[in-house]
Amino acid sequence: MAKKIAVLVGSLRGGSYARKIALQTLEMFPADYEAEIVEIRDLPLYDFDYDDPQVAEKPLPEVYTEFREKIKSVDGVLFVTPENNRCIPACLKNAVDIGSKPNADVAWKDLPAGIISHSVGKMGGYSAQKNLRLALSYFNMVLPGQPEVFLGKSPELLDEQGKFNNEKTRAFVQDYIDRFVAIVENK
Repeated sequence: MAKKIAVLVGSLRGGSYARKIALQTLEMFPADYEAEIVEIRDLPLYDFDYDDPQVAEKPLPEVYTEFREKIKSVDGVLFVTPENNRCIPACLKNAVDIGSKPNADVAWKDLPAGIISHSVGKMGGYSAQKNLRLALSYFNMVLPGQPEVFLGKSPELLDEQGKFNNEKTRAFVQDYIDRFVAIVENK
């Protein structure tokens, strides 16, 4: 049976560099893997009242249930994210928070995860990745270790079609995907 990977993009912009990078990773998984981008753009901001059965006037949004069930159905999650103001983009943190509830049925619990961060500057999304790693550590998610993937000056790494324009970068990201796959296989 094929392993399923959810790819979450930490940018809502359709033409974002994060999305272009994420689209390339879909092709880097083994043939017997099904990797797909799981959209987070339409998730309402997290509000615990949605999950509180005593607050009847705020019913749980169906998109919350669909998102949580989708994450629980996969074998691993790959996050591809830019850095916003030295932190995780709000849309990605919102998705993490939605998947963290209800407390008795956390979607992220024990899932293998990978993180690829980027920035238009030199640091490659370092702060976003460190903040995301901190948030995910609460759910006992196993991530590949060194080397982590921080893609600095990301626009310079992509050609006009949004593909990596050099073999070194492509091979570096492929190595990370391979190490992520090894964690998924050993779960």
